Amino acid sequence: MILLIKVILAIVMVLFALFPVAWIVSAALDPTSQLGSQRLIPPNAGLVNFEKLLSDPLMPFWRWIWNSVKIATITTLLSLSITTMAAYAFSRLRFAGRITMLKAIMLIQIFPNLLALVAIYLMIQQTGKIVPWLGLETHAGLILVYLGGSMGINIWLIKGFLDTIPRAIDEAAMVDGATNWQIFTQLLLPLLRPILVVVGILAFIGTYGEFVLARILLSRAENYTLMVGLALFTDNQFAQNWGQFSAGALIGALPIMIVYLLLQDQIAGGLTSGAVKE
Repeated sequence: MILLIKVILAIVMVLFALFPVAWIVSAALDPTSQLGSQRLIPPNAGLVNFEKLLSDPLMPFWRWIWNSVKIATITTLLSLSITTMAAYAFSRLRFAGRITMLKAIMLIQIFPNLLALVAIYLMIQQTGKIVPWLGLETHAGLILVYLGGSMGINIWLIKGFLDTIPRAIDEAAMVDGATNWQIFTQLLLPLLRPILVVVGILAFIGTYGEFVLARILLSRAENYTLMVGLALFTDNQFAQNWGQFSAGALIGALPIMIVYLLLQDQIAGGLTSGAVKE
């Protein structure tokens, strides 16, 4: 009886999780683009919305996807590089103000990011007057903002993983004459691969799907990210193209699915590594 209840609950949870996906697929295949009259299985299902989405010259859909992938990839690589070195310094080195800086990083993460939107806009605007390629309407400026927002929690995550690696490894390498940089790059970095994969995927997904900052700092259609571009289909009060929006959402989800499929083993290993300490 208990087993039957568990199976029923599992089925209900799976259906509950899959229903939004099924509804998006249904909306993408429905040529009417009307959510009010939409059915789970549209009577005249077809690929009309996909054709309109990919053939509209005013909506550079593939450019939006490229922008999102480019920004997310660069942000992820830079964030991993900087946060990993910072986490190594906080975990292995001893210097004045280390604890204070760690507490400050944690304190900053408590405040919601929305509180800083006006300040971020003004900072990027003023920065653009001095360094134009880091100002408004630039992907470099948006990446700079993303880097500042992702470092705090990532530093703590990687530092926590580093703390579980025995210091005997460092000491043995120092006896053999290795420098801190050699210890970091040749010994510790390979051991950090599980947590780096998890942090990298979380950073990529978070940046790829971010909307608010991209909408504020970018205003030209050719510079839009995917999320900002898709919002154009639902902005107009009397011309909301939910069908094209759903079709774009399905195509836009492909990069995330590919990343998950390629790194699914690493994700599982990264989430469980260090959970049990011998």
